Amino acid sequence: HQAPYRRIFDLQNLITSMAFFELHSEAKAVGPRAGVIHTDHGDILTPIFMPVGTVGTVKGVQRKELEEDIKAQIILGNTYHLFLRPGTEILRQAGGLHRFEGWQRPILTDSGGFQVFSLTDICKMTEEGVRFSSHIDGRKLLFTPESVMDIEREIGADIMMAFDECCPGTADKKYAKDSMDRTHRWLDRCIARFDGTDDLYGYKQHLFPIVQGCTYTDLRQEASKRLRDLDRDGYAIGGLAVGEPTEVMYDMIEVCNDILPENKPRYLMGVGTPWNILEAIERGVDMFDCVMPTRNGRNGMIFTWNGVMNLRNKKWEDDFTELDPSGTSYVDHAYTRAYARHLIHAQEMLGLEILSIHNLAFYLDLVTQARNHILAGDYSEWKASVMPSITARL
Repeated sequence: HQAPYRRIFDLQNLITSMAFFELHSEAKAVGPRAGVIHTDHGDILTPIFMPVGTVGTVKGVQRKELEEDIKAQIILGNTYHLFLRPGTEILRQAGGLHRFEGWQRPILTDSGGFQVFSLTDICKMTEEGVRFSSHIDGRKLLFTPESVMDIEREIGADIMMAFDECCPGTADKKYAKDSMDRTHRWLDRCIARFDGTDDLYGYKQHLFPIVQGCTYTDLRQEASKRLRDLDRDGYAIGGLAVGEPTEVMYDMIEVCNDILPENKPRYLMGVGTPWNILEAIERGVDMFDCVMPTRNGRNGMIFTWNGVMNLRNKKWEDDFTELDPSGTSYVDHAYTRAYARHLIHAQEMLGLEILSIHNLAFYLDLVTQARNHILAGDYSEWKASVMPSITARL
């Protein structure tokens, strides 16, 4: 008599195991969530921060350090930069970006749209796509929704972003509306191309649409509803942290997450500071990326549980304590503030590496602690207790 029930139970387990995303906490529209994203390259515990590996490397960080010291679960690749070099032909010969760079955990690729608009001097946008000149050698190139899907397939990302236009945060409403509508028309073409092509390297790839709409509530609502009805594996929120006030960014996150499906992962693109991340987690975001940890580290700035430090300042010249004694030891205890400051002023590469690793590990520790407190049910209280210290300027 128990056999049929056992078969039903086994089937339910199989269905659950095949789901791309499952929540380990209460499903919320707007509120902190903890879950897991299942990919063929491994599971990703959320909320998660994703180090940016623009050209097939996280700057100044080796793979072993990413895995063991930083404990990264997923990294990014940049479609625009990887298309220019080494090029998709080399990546296909290598068997995809995972094999090319020796990283066997998940990879997410952006669409390259932001770089096309921000890095190129000459850029012409039409309904077909975007014509631009390479910032490397001036070659005339064209990105279309179809070609970007093909490029991301060839890169081999586990999670691919749809091709979109990143609207400036200060755009007027007509521009924002036209930009959003174009992004939606491009999205239809992205989905048709993605659904009409196969995974290249023997593992499953997933496509995330991107919610645009600038800082206009009704546009964000319209975009979120349209994308929700597409029922894709996950969703990205783009076009924020591009010049608008921080509080407006938080408001737009809430507007989007109030509509986007509760059972799908939500990715806030290009954000941001540790306090931005904690605020966004409280508003229901699951995934983050930003160049800030490595870029600031290369310029001598580190994030700690006691606050933000600029190690270029003379006050750290004779400070022989470790970088962040109140937190997890992300790098060797022997690396003191004074020593790191010396390396930065001496323009030694080791200094850039130490501070980049420290910042990335801090970000991963931050989201790990956030997850733990979400599961414990005291996230808001914990966030309120650490905000004064992590935002302090030391």
